[in-house]
Parts: sequence; C-alpha cells; structure tokens
Amino acid sequence: MKRIEALRTIVDATRDLPVVATCAATSRELASVEDRDNNLYLLDAMGLAISVGTGIAQATAGTSVSRTVVVEGDGSLLMNPGAALTAGYLEPENLVIVLLDNGVYASTASIPTHAEKLDLGRIAESVDLKVLRASNTTELKEALQTSLDQPGPWFIHTRTEPGNEPGTKLLLIDPVVHGDRFRRWLTDRIS
Repeated sequence: MKRIEALRTIVDATRDLPVVATCAATSRELASVEDRDNNLYLLDAMGLAISVGTGIAQATAGTSVSRTVVVEGDGSLLMNPGAALTAGYLEPENLVIVLLDNGVYASTASIPTHAEKLDLGRIAESVDLKVLRASNTTELKEALQTSLDQPGPWFIHTRTEPGNEPGTKLLLIDPVVHGDRFRRWLTDRIS
C-alpha cells in the first residue's frame, strides 16, 4: 500500500476527530487528500506528533471528542521514541497512533531507517500500547474501526511502500494561522 492510500483511508475514518500529522511529505500528502480544519500539520517538528497527540488526547478526555488520531512515520518515531514510551505510560484511552512505516526517511532521499531491522510494533507492545497491524487498506480500515470503537491507547503499525506521491504541492500554510484554525475547530467541539 502506498502512503497516499493509507492517508485516504485515515481521512475517511476521521472526519470529526482531531488528526495530528507528522511533518514533511506526510503532512503535504494528507492536505492533498483533504485539507480540513481538524488536521494539525506539524511542519518542521519531526518527532513530536505523538507528543502533541497525547497532549490533545489528555485534554479532550471526557469530552465529546471521542479520539485523537496521530499519523506518524517510522523515521519521526525513531527520532523521539520517548513519545511512544510516554503515551504507553500515561495510557490515554482515546489515543490512536497510526504509524506509517515505509522503512525509510522518505523526505531525505529515502535513506533507510532502523525500522529496516526493528519491529516498531513490538516496541510499542513493550510499552503497553495496544498494537494492531495493517499492510493494505482493508486491514487499515478494520484496525481504525477497532481503535475508534474500543478503549486504547492504540498503535496501528501500518506497512507502506517507500516513496512520496509525485506532484504533491508544498504545504505553504502559515503555521500561526494553521494552528489557530485547528484550535478554533477543537474548541468548538469541546465547548
């Protein structure tokens, strides 16, 4: 499965949920599928998607926002594995982490990541995240349904092919304007 196919599946399942997306190509591709107010693109913030998503999940616990979904890459997770450790420690039941694991740093010449040899799903299990696995859109759709229906925290280890979607435009959104757009969307949901 290509990353863009995984992102389309995630978009279909998260219309009314906050979605925190890792930086670079993943954010650009997510915006190209559908740029929505509930998407928070972490531009130039590699390694922080799980941290931000965990904070949002904690802040929205007990509100009408049923889940917070994080879209993370293997390279970004490996830059800050402590974020997954913290998510496992804090155990936010409303957190869903979707790891798009293509085994490379896709935005920097497809240099292999440690995920080439390490099973990041097993690492997530070791810190008490509930792990589901997906290698195609059908499995991802089923994993998302489970994680959106049952308490977490969830970690969906999703295998994708290396490579970026050709022709995807740069995401030139002003981070301050974008952050405010997301804040307003989220505040309207929990008020």
